[in-house]
Amino acid sequence: MRTILLTGFEPFGGEASNPSWDAVKQLDGWQPDDETVVRARQLPCVFTQSLSVLDAELTALDPSLVLALGQAGGRTAFSLEKVAINYNDARIADNQGQQPLATATADDGPAAYFSTLPLKHLVQQLRLNGIPAEVSFSAGTFVCNHVFYGLMHALAAKPQVRAGFIHIPYSPEQAAHHQSASMSTALVVEALKICIQLSLLQQPDILLATGQLD
Repeated sequence: MRTILLTGFEPFGGEASNPSWDAVKQLDGWQPDDETVVRARQLPCVFTQSLSVLDAELTALDPSLVLALGQAGGRTAFSLEKVAINYNDARIADNQGQQPLATATADDGPAAYFSTLPLKHLVQQLRLNGIPAEVSFSAGTFVCNHVFYGLMHALAAKPQVRAGFIHIPYSPEQAAHHQSASMSTALVVEALKICIQLSLLQQPDILLATGQLD
């Protein structure tokens, strides 16, 4: 039985919930086929602890595919991140008061890693299914990017394991408070199922214009 690891974060920044965890926990135990099972794990929104928890799960589960999710209030689409950078610069403190400024996630690591998910194919299929989706070229410099970079660094010697990071908008409840765009948990779950099924195929990505002008 092969395993897919999904991760979401605990609430942060004064929020009562985190839509990334609200979505991925609903897929814990889901089987996209008879030979594959999904395991969902919550990560702390803490720089020093997030990668320790992630690394332990990577060792314990030995997943074939990893999708890490995080909340990005203000986003208007299901955002598939392309680039993880080796740089922490926290605008706010994490959940334990840590606020690293201009530090590296891995002193021995490269400047950046690219997602190994078929991002353009995923965007195309999500849009065909009526789900707003985009390729994003910045995962920020907070714990989300820290986890994204740490994930790709941990899997650098395992090119057969596809992995990447996805940012999602506020939940409708959060958006009502912030007067911002939202995406329902049900729609995020639907999008994740599409991403899982396509990413398991191990086919090369397609050519699709998803770049940005600014």
